Amino acid sequence: MTEPRVTLAAVAGAHGVAGEVRLKLFAEGLDSLKRHSDVQVGERVLTLTSIKPAAFGAIARFAGIADRSAAEALRGETLSVPRSALPPLEDGEYYHADLIGLPCVAASGPDLGTAAAVENFGAGDIVEIERPDGRRFMVPVAAAVTIEADRLVIDDAFVE
Repeated sequence: MTEPRVTLAAVAGAHGVAGEVRLKLFAEGLDSLKRHSDVQVGERVLTLTSIKPAAFGAIARFAGIADRSAAEALRGETLSVPRSALPPLEDGEYYHADLIGLPCVAASGPDLGTAAAVENFGAGDIVEIERPDGRRFMVPVAAAVTIEADRLVIDDAFVE
């Protein structure tokens, strides 16, 4: 089984003419990226040589990406690292990658399906649950989800 990867950012496009890229950050901040010298960018492993803050994310430079065309070719690619490369968590914290794939059950007992995605649109994390028939529904993590080691328990008030 392949180790899960955690996406830390996405390339939004080129910045300037010397190979820098604009990043949309999904992690807590620049320090989350700075602790990793090598990141997977799409299907390639690239070495992060510099990163600095920008108005809406960050500006980064990778070894081997030396001009605007090479930087622009990375547009839309995600930057990820192995789950094992991330720092340990405090009680009550979780990485989205740890929730995806977990079975979901209602507090009253019935199986609901599997956690298919975790989103955050600004008001907190939302888990998207895929039912066995393929239909999906979303529930707010803070208000409706109890995270256990091997499953997610969903408050009955949020089950459709």
